[in-house]
Amino acid sequence: MAEDRRTQRPTRSGGTPPARGGASGGSSGRGGKTYGSSDSSSRGAKPARGGGRPGQSRSSDTRGAGDRKPARQGDWNRPREEQGPRSIDQAKYDGPPLPEQITGKELDRGIAAQLKGLPEKLAARVARHLAAAGMLIDEDPETAYQHTLAARARASRIAIVREAVGESAYAAGHYAEALSELRAAKRMNGATDYLPIMADCHRALGQPEQALKLAKSPSVAKFGPEAKAEMTLVEAGARRDMGQLDAALRTLELAPLLSKSRASWVVRLRYAYADTLEAAGREADALAWFHRTHAIDSNEITDSAARAEMLEKRMD
Repeated sequence: MAEDRRTQRPTRSGGTPPARGGASGGSSGRGGKTYGSSDSSSRGAKPARGGGRPGQSRSSDTRGAGDRKPARQGDWNRPREEQGPRSIDQAKYDGPPLPEQITGKELDRGIAAQLKGLPEKLAARVARHLAAAGMLIDEDPETAYQHTLAARARASRIAIVREAVGESAYAAGHYAEALSELRAAKRMNGATDYLPIMADCHRALGQPEQALKLAKSPSVAKFGPEAKAEMTLVEAGARRDMGQLDAALRTLELAPLLSKSRASWVVRLRYAYADTLEAAGREADALAWFHRTHAIDSNEITDSAARAEMLEKRMD
């Protein structure tokens, strides 16, 4: 059976995995909490990471050439419905229509604080695009991506904006763009929690060796259990991409597969292990681990029960 990468794709900051897809498609669920939520548990609520300085976005001039609005054409001063066709640059700058109910106040306070170096009206517009992207990223990742491009056109020097572009690009399947934007965010704030997604972008781009290099980064040793699990899933997937099933199994066996936690990352580790066992022809072991996965998968984020049933029928 071909590799099922549903639960091997890293989630954005601890969300649940996608119902379908993998590094080559689908979006990882997060309920819009990455940058479009007032949930205090979202990443933006934390202080600047790794010595990162949100103050980089608070300099006296926060808008580079890429932040400024394209030169206006004559009819752009008129209402949109009366304007002629917009150029590609203008369409990107405008972004998708912003629902009136989205005010920008939906953003986590930590994220909103990173926009305070911008002029008030500009900050409000950027905040609305980020909030809209956060709300749409699971159900309509492409539109979420377009919202973040509009935010970037106005505030490309702010790390949280580049992070938002990277994460929405990843969700929409634009892996080269996601990798570029997350690299930019990492340069700005020194954060390392993008590494699993960056590594998975390399997988999707057919560069498993680069994914493995990121998996061996010294920073990974300092990750918490959930983040380590995300990187383990990507590392094991990269090994599978290279046809190294035994190495993939060894990678997963070093993870806490027998953890008593029922957290989604434990579910996904077990599922990936069962899936890899099946791919390696160890069907009896795979069946046992699909059952172990199902036993803790109370939210049914995997199809472990169905996979176990299929295996049982095949083995009868």
